[in-house]
Amino acid sequence: MLRMSRNPQGFIGPVNVGNPNEFTVKQLAEQVVSLTGAKSSIRHLPLPKDDPTQRQANISLAKRELDGWEPKVQLKEGLLKTVEYFKTVDMEKYKDHLQQLVSKIEN
Repeated sequence: MLRMSRNPQGFIGPVNVGNPNEFTVKQLAEQVVSLTGAKSSIRHLPLPKDDPTQRQANISLAKRELDGWEPKVQLKEGLLKTVEYFKTVDMEKYKDHLQQLVSKIEN
């Protein structure tokens, strides 16, 4: 975002800054469970009708307009950093809100 705001050509986007390395939601969930040591089970629910079957970001515009930008952090490294961050967060503060979210998902 900073690189876009400092772009001398005045490029303002929109631009996809996702990671072009494709992975499934199942693979993501399995990595999260593994990295956190959680005892969670992964539930398989029907996909929404408009759900894309592929989620591979096309970052060619970002590379072209933002001086060769590309992601530097791979999935596992980013997840490890995220897990470490959440170890410092007092999740008790968010317990009620999280329970509401879970109940919405389950209903």
